[in-house]
Amino acid sequence: MSSYCDVAPGHPFHGPYHESEYGFPNADESALFERLVLEINQAGLSWLTILKKREAFKAAYAEFDVDRVAAFKARDKARLLKDAGIIRNRLKIEAAIENAKRIQVLRESHGSFAQWIDAHHPLTKEEWVKLFKKTFRFTGGEIVGEFLMSLGYLPGAHKPDCPTYKRIAKLKPAWMRKR
Repeated sequence: MSSYCDVAPGHPFHGPYHESEYGFPNADESALFERLVLEINQAGLSWLTILKKREAFKAAYAEFDVDRVAAFKARDKARLLKDAGIIRNRLKIEAAIENAKRIQVLRESHGSFAQWIDAHHPLTKEEWVKLFKKTFRFTGGEIVGEFLMSLGYLPGAHKPDCPTYKRIAKLKPAWMRKR
């Protein structure tokens, strides 16, 4: 069975993502929110579709600025539902807006979205899924698993013989750290 490490290198969309983002730790709130929105929108679709639409998502969702998205109103939802550059799914759009509001709440209790994740690490994938389902909208097992793996909280983003794995290992992602 081939893995992402086998098929992504050299691909115009998958390659750069695989080599510079996938599995790399990142605590930037906009980057975390972007990844959550993209993973939610990928549900039922290919990751390539999402990567191709990434710039349109960035423009549509205010550069993934949590506060700006949390302030979206009915006219913004209507605009997003008409935007052919993104996935025009009402439930996914509403989840993005609601999840931005929930991240604002996490700031109050934990300081940041990243600190909230760090406060709960380590958990099993099943425990993470329960926590995310309780905290966010539209977050099932695959979405949560890929979100956390893509940010270095769960292992499995890269094969041990992948050159990117070696670069990530030097950064000591959360899944490599003992608690």
